[in-house]
Amino acid sequence: MPSEFKILNKKVELGETVTINMDIARLTTRSKIDIPVIVSRGKVDGPCLLLIGGIHGDETNGIEIVRQLIASGQHKPNKGTIICIPLLNVFGFLNQSREFPDGRDLNRMFPGSNTGSSASKFAYYLMKEVIPKVDYCIDYHTGGAQRFNYSQVRINGTDEATLELAKVFGAPFIVFSKSQEKTFRNSMVKLGKKVLLFEGGKSLNLDKKVTKSGIQGALNVMHFLGLREHVSQILDPLVQNPPVVIQSSKWIRATHSGMYRSYISAGQKVEKGARLGSISDPYGAYEKVFKNPQEGYILNSNHSPVVIQGDALLHIGFE
Repeated sequence: MPSEFKILNKKVELGETVTINMDIARLTTRSKIDIPVIVSRGKVDGPCLLLIGGIHGDETNGIEIVRQLIASGQHKPNKGTIICIPLLNVFGFLNQSREFPDGRDLNRMFPGSNTGSSASKFAYYLMKEVIPKVDYCIDYHTGGAQRFNYSQVRINGTDEATLELAKVFGAPFIVFSKSQEKTFRNSMVKLGKKVLLFEGGKSLNLDKKVTKSGIQGALNVMHFLGLREHVSQILDPLVQNPPVVIQSSKWIRATHSGMYRSYISAGQKVEKGARLGSISDPYGAYEKVFKNPQEGYILNSNHSPVVIQGDALLHIGFE
């Protein structure tokens, strides 16, 4: 007999796809804030994969990746279960903001509290009602503000099974990045879940290459876990484009305020001493060129034309 699958107080049968609304909060007008959760079960039992976007409401590229997987029907498994939450932070999405209306970052509120702030309640409800069913998760994010992330998967780097899954995903970079306390990833890992955090693009922006990378990675993982056969769509990343494993990284920050010009692109390998960019005043009297202190790969590039002293300009990773 197949095991019963019940989520958000609704039973989902084998071979069934249902949309269940998480009714957690309301707007000030008393209008409901529903979070659609799309649950698809295969015809036989198997592992459960969660695809989630929009923990930060302005990170639209992650939302687009999960949306496209649903729109194309590729979220429906032959075996096991795939849960899709394209957009968790509806408040932020409506406001085109990273945070909740109270200024809190949802991704710093996990595992949450039933008696806490609205963001804390969102986190609590997700962890209590959905996560117990989940074995694996791909959490889609983008760079904040005008900082563009080259497609990458972040993992803690200490778990061999998660590293193997990251290699299967096939993003250009695998970044060893310890998860911060109270993040969704940290709370999931503490429960023994296998989590890949995908970073690609920048906030309030859609990038076709990033979207393609995020979708392809999900298909690779589905195929690897036996959820769905994607033989004709699978690209072996270890043969064609093996990912670069980043062991450590550092930010290069603006030493001056002014107008910023970058001489390099995200994803590029840069030699030690290479000219990375310049900062000038707006009047033509001053311009300062800065160079790369250590050979590495550009993981993130600031696209803002105006920066303040101390702003993050480039995130450089090292093998």
